[in-house]
Amino acid sequence: MKALRWHGAQDLRLEELPDPPPPRPHEAVIAVSWCGVCGTDLHEYLEGPHMIRTTPHPLTGASPPLALGHELSGTVVALGADAPGITVGDRVTADPVWRCGACYWCVRGEYHICPKSGSVGLASPGAFADRVTVPIAGLTKLPDNVTDEIAAVAEPLAVGLHAVTRGGVRPGDNVLVVGGGPIGFAVVIAAKLAGAAGLYISEPLKERRDRLLDLGVTEAFDPRETDVRREVFVKTNRIGPDVVIDATGVPALAAQAIATVRRGGKIVLAGVGHGSVEFDMGQLVFYERSVVGTLGYHHDIPRVIDLMSTGRLDASPLITGSFPLSEGPAVFADLAADRARHLKVLLTPKGL
Repeated sequence: MKALRWHGAQDLRLEELPDPPPPRPHEAVIAVSWCGVCGTDLHEYLEGPHMIRTTPHPLTGASPPLALGHELSGTVVALGADAPGITVGDRVTADPVWRCGACYWCVRGEYHICPKSGSVGLASPGAFADRVTVPIAGLTKLPDNVTDEIAAVAEPLAVGLHAVTRGGVRPGDNVLVVGGGPIGFAVVIAAKLAGAAGLYISEPLKERRDRLLDLGVTEAFDPRETDVRREVFVKTNRIGPDVVIDATGVPALAAQAIATVRRGGKIVLAGVGHGSVEFDMGQLVFYERSVVGTLGYHHDIPRVIDLMSTGRLDASPLITGSFPLSEGPAVFADLAADRARHLKVLLTPKGL
């Protein structure tokens, strides 16, 4: 089979490899239809390793070189054990999180924060390939009215849904989203579904602001030209947003979010960042603001598929490019050079 493998920073190679071995009891093998390029993939390509371990992963035993890619759809070709409601030949998407199944957090159902957890495409060979091995527990069967292409963006949409759930967004809330990239876009979609009355975006790139305005946000600001904190404060009757969700991972923007949310409001840190955040403790204590982290998803992918199937969630605006896997190295280079051009790019091993 062909696989687009990460060998190091700015070193992606399309290679011929053996098919995956027969799956173990907790595994399934999927013939890949589509796989999305995540910001995490792009960071690993540009300057990794970050989340890729250079030593064998404690759960999977995998180490580089390995194929990237974890936002996938495809068809089941082998199951290591019975999977309720899933049979060989079914179209599926997958929650790509490996989990030990035995620790304190896994037993509580919080598999996404298992101390040994890792993701397909980072902790094991990924879905930029003809076939991929995934956790059997993460499989979600696709309804007939959800296409393989649309199902490949269920994973990033689940990230947005989980962030909005962690933020406790309720009908009528005012929400500020910091960052209008793919995760910010997913957060906006989820916040609309949750009933947010006012949806405000802080995003420096005009192309992204325009896409979000087309999606129906209340207002989109360029933080280089506008005091976003003041503008949202004024537009929310001098109260401030109920929830601020940072989708950038930039430490300075997290500190700004704390100062921006209303008294008694909640800040959700959804961007994967590096470095420390400095803030005035009084900004939290005196105003009873809350800060929560959010990691990926927690049984959210099946929720996204249900929303797609019932017509409540239209994921098509998120997909801005589709390419054959053979063009993968060029696609990554183009995305690195111009991030504003696309939101979500998909690769397929099947050709176009």
